[in-house]
Amino acid sequence: MEADGSTGLARSAALKLSEMGERTKQLGSAMQDPKRKRRLILVIVCVALLLDNMLYMVIVPIIPDYLADLETEQAARAHDNSSLGRANRDNLDIQIGVLFASKAILQLMVSPLSGTFIDRVGYDIPLLIGLLVMFVSTCIFAFADNYGTLFAARSLQGLGSAFADTSGIAMIADKYTEEAERSRALGIALAFISFGSLVAPPFGGILYEFAGKRVPFIVLASVCLADGILLLTVIKPFSNRTRENMPVGTPIYRLMIDPYIAVVAGALTVCNIPLAFLEPTIANWMENTMNATKWEMGLIWLPAFFPHVLGVYVTVRLAAKYPDLQWFYGALGMVIIGASSCTVPACKTFGQLVFPLCGICFGIALVDTALLPTLAFLVDVRHVSVYGSVYAIADISYSVAYAMGPVVAGQVVHNLGFVQLNLGMGLVNVLYAPALLLLRYVCQMKPSQSERNVLLEEGPTGLYDTIRMEERRLKRKGLCATTTSVCPVDEDGLFERSKSYSEEESSGPEFT
Repeated sequence: MEADGSTGLARSAALKLSEMGERTKQLGSAMQDPKRKRRLILVIVCVALLLDNMLYMVIVPIIPDYLADLETEQAARAHDNSSLGRANRDNLDIQIGVLFASKAILQLMVSPLSGTFIDRVGYDIPLLIGLLVMFVSTCIFAFADNYGTLFAARSLQGLGSAFADTSGIAMIADKYTEEAERSRALGIALAFISFGSLVAPPFGGILYEFAGKRVPFIVLASVCLADGILLLTVIKPFSNRTRENMPVGTPIYRLMIDPYIAVVAGALTVCNIPLAFLEPTIANWMENTMNATKWEMGLIWLPAFFPHVLGVYVTVRLAAKYPDLQWFYGALGMVIIGASSCTVPACKTFGQLVFPLCGICFGIALVDTALLPTLAFLVDVRHVSVYGSVYAIADISYSVAYAMGPVVAGQVVHNLGFVQLNLGMGLVNVLYAPALLLLRYVCQMKPSQSERNVLLEEGPTGLYDTIRMEERRLKRKGLCATTTSVCPVDEDGLFERSKSYSEEESSGPEFT
């Protein structure tokens, strides 16, 4: 009987192992399916963007209180020098502003380099580097016990964001080449960005209140580690050798002087200024003008998440139906942002203030969702279809706004007033909106998309379209192309050095 029982257990164990093996095979085959793999990549990128923005905003309710406690401890230790303690308390606001801005400042400095690096090596390895740096910076945040360590962790987060944000958005643009699909995918990514920015303050405040400073950062670090492992499992960046044949992307300085890209970059900066300037100043204004409580100041941005998602959804649907009006959606969003900014100082209660802040976030959703896909489209039709540098420019645009916000906004409020700050931001947005008229003829560049499909004789596949187009064109001209190099043949049958694709494009006519 015992032998029969052991045999039955062995059979059941073998059956379970075989079932697990079949499920593993099914999962592996599902992950190799192009459509499912593309969705998994979108999930990985969205989680990375969510984490980055949660890390950016989770310190808002934590760090001021934590630094105040550190200052109190230092003042208690130096009780024999009361003037030094008062000086430290006076500098606390400046320290907080510099700490908040350090991430965007370093991201602003690194983004041009990260964009070029991404163009050279592809999107997967920089995304992994960004997740790894974000994981390390989050762990440092969790265990930091002085201002210097917190500053180092915040700056390190900017380094990780420069790689993760740029490569993630560029990867989405590369995988989703059809305009409607690309707008939808980028809209989903923007929704995750909004969710991370608006949910992080209450998330951090609640965990900080009941579990301590370390717990919010440990939770985010764990999610970051899981996302990195999923990236290694799905994409396997170090085993992909196809990137060796990657075309040479257009240099970032050439993209910056492209008038269409410059207009889009300016719009992204201007539309984010109200959000970047209000985040560090609105809490004090609410406390002084409407005697707002702590929970009101912490939750004032949370309702704005819903109109932001609504703005993304509306823009994606409109772009699918009327793709030639992308510039109009962006201009309309800037007008809404401007009008909403001007009405903020007139609010007297928490309920009244919710509406203009919702208007600002709704307008930002219109601008971002309309113009981010436009950047990829401009690169497709005017340059080389490599998206690292162009989305590094977008990252620079955001970083300019958020680097100035914590530093400049407080000075403007102190010298001119909160009303003048909002009126100025609103006026700048309204005045910049007509500049987007320059983009109204961008839709006429779309015939090059159909030309690309004809050359490829199949559906577009993203970054590698450029390689195939180059090989087809060279073959038509009587040139030879190999998997490792592309070289023309001279009159004597000898190989000559060929120009890079970007050089060939720069010598040819451009759309104007």
